[in-house]
Amino acid sequence: MREERDGRAVGPVHLLALGINGIVGVGIFFAPADIAARAPGAGTVIFAVTALLLVPVALAFAVLGGRFDEDGGPVVFARAAFGENVSFLVGWVAYVSALFSSSAVIVGLTRAVLSIAGVESGLLPQVAPALLVALIAAVVASGLRLSAWVWTSLTALKLLPLVLLVLAFAAFGRGLAAPAAAAPDAGWLRAALTVVFACQGFEIVPVIAGQVRTSARAVPLATVGSLVLSVALYVLLVLACVSALPELASSPAPLVDTARALAGPGLAGLLFLGTSVSALGIAFGMIVTTPRYLSALAAGERSLFGLDRISPRGVPLRALAVTWAVDTIIVSLGELRELFALSSIAVLAQFGTSALALLALAARRERGLVPRAAWPALPTLAVAVLLVALGATQNEAIVAAGTIAVGAVLLWLARRREDNGVR
Repeated sequence: MREERDGRAVGPVHLLALGINGIVGVGIFFAPADIAARAPGAGTVIFAVTALLLVPVALAFAVLGGRFDEDGGPVVFARAAFGENVSFLVGWVAYVSALFSSSAVIVGLTRAVLSIAGVESGLLPQVAPALLVALIAAVVASGLRLSAWVWTSLTALKLLPLVLLVLAFAAFGRGLAAPAAAAPDAGWLRAALTVVFACQGFEIVPVIAGQVRTSARAVPLATVGSLVLSVALYVLLVLACVSALPELASSPAPLVDTARALAGPGLAGLLFLGTSVSALGIAFGMIVTTPRYLSALAAGERSLFGLDRISPRGVPLRALAVTWAVDTIIVSLGELRELFALSSIAVLAQFGTSALALLALAARRERGLVPRAAWPALPTLAVAVLLVALGATQNEAIVAAGTIAVGAVLLWLARRREDNGVR
């Protein structure tokens, strides 16, 4: 049973910032070099074309997100379309993937910052990731209103150096010519895969729909708007990189090197700092949203230790406490790269099941949907299958199988609400 809320803390601007924060992560600071290595000179084209392929995916989430005024996103979509068992497992896979991803970002961020500070040994590097998790969790626990201002501020801070780089390219990039693109080959497909992962993040917008004012309008606009704005920025950034750096494929920090080539060390320093700010923004946004997968999967026909309860300040405190504890354990264990391989399966769980949910609900004409509104589901399914086919590895399959097995055990342990006297 959910506690009463004292109003919804998230407005349209904060929600748009959450989506942009989820998309514009650390990946864009390094992706241009990877794409240049796979498809020389074609980075801007690949970004633009791949973005067009992702627009229907964002539209699928937008159509569903505007019709579910509750937290959970893919979890509640799957529950409405396919029932409790599918919904529970979808939510569990999404939750575990988000846990691993946020832990990886936090460990990477603290190590990078401490390395710059010259602190690479002793007690601090060992405890810093856990301290950062605790600090972020404490801010998140204080209420969604404060969290919304924090993630919006971090989004603005991370975008500032990127926008300045675009402006520097507009001012000083005249006369630079982008290299001619090679003919499309298998490398283009692998490069497109990199772009898709760099453009993910818009799918977290519906996860907090239950806390959003005028969610029926705000969730669709923020879902699609965050993708469109982020990709427009990405295309300009990649154009600057391929124009300013003849040896882009070998650059370890392409945006920083581009800033240095265009405007000198000052802007390069801002871009370098922006990497850490971007990582912090991603980590914060994930700790805001990740517990809501857990609370959503506990909010259906089966109860799970009261994890679905939302505080008057719009925070699932029990789910947040569990997330904080598990994140703390993971970041304290050191190198766990094998465990962080779950992204492709998590994409399939969220993209694929959401697309199928849209098809099922539209076919049954539920939630005000009609069959013609389900057209984005087909390209979304194609993207999900392609990502798994190209991106999944044997290690990822093993981790995914273990994750699903644990989820099945939790589903068995969860008790039906009528058994608890709770409806």
